[in-house]
Amino acid sequence: MKFATYIRNGAARLAVVDGDALIDLADASPQVPTDLRKALLDGVDLAAAADAALRSDAPRVPVARAEFAPLVPEPGKIVCLGLNYYDHAQESGREKPEYPWFFFRGASSLLAHGKEALRPKVSERFDYEAELAVVIGKRGKHVSQDAALDLVFGYTCFNDISVRDYQKRTPQWTIGKNFDATGGFGPVLVTADVLPAGAIGLPIQCRLNGRVMQDANTKDMIWSVAETISLLTECLTLEPGDVIVMGTPAGVGQSRTPPVWMKAGDRVEVEIGDIGVLANTIVDEA
Repeated sequence: MKFATYIRNGAARLAVVDGDALIDLADASPQVPTDLRKALLDGVDLAAAADAALRSDAPRVPVARAEFAPLVPEPGKIVCLGLNYYDHAQESGREKPEYPWFFFRGASSLLAHGKEALRPKVSERFDYEAELAVVIGKRGKHVSQDAALDLVFGYTCFNDISVRDYQKRTPQWTIGKNFDATGGFGPVLVTADVLPAGAIGLPIQCRLNGRVMQDANTKDMIWSVAETISLLTECLTLEPGDVIVMGTPAGVGQSRTPPVWMKAGDRVEVEIGDIGVLANTIVDEA
């Protein structure tokens, strides 16, 4: 089953994907929250709500004409991993980390599918990172690896666009990962039950103006989704609507000779097999 968040009358709305159309869940079942995080926090049976919507005569919105919002517009937490692919660690001149390099993103950095990513006026070192994102559906603390995937509601695409010079100004990467409108997120969430366990074995690719820049597979991650969830819940409680962004493979712009930086007018796409394509264009900040 697939879900998306789109804009209607200026507000984000939760929809189920029906082929090439979206059906607003609240149109078919008014008690369903219009926000994915709230629906998950409230324990709404989204599969049942989606089934009701698919059987209803609620209006269909063509995907091609939909204006998307970030899949979870305001996650409780956005936890990201650095250096989580062996080849990316190598191209960055580092060995396999002994522990995941966790950092946080804020909701103000998120960017919807089809929207313009803002290259900041303070830097030209604007880099792409194709990543798998995990949306948490159940609360958990001190969760074993064997039970970790029970917390996952679904998976989507993420572009962890990075401002590299700001990222490197401090040992903590947070500042270079939180510029406004740099965290591409969506457009479609695929529920965990229809993908391989932990979304392992899915091809992941980044294309810049049609040129393949990253081409890998989620099986190449150093820490799997299950391992990551277990490690995180040693420290913090994961809650419904939290997001984990699983790191990027080799091929980023900063590691190329010469480096490749995104510029105004570029189109960047992240595609993950069996999930979909996230696309954004680049514009310069005013």
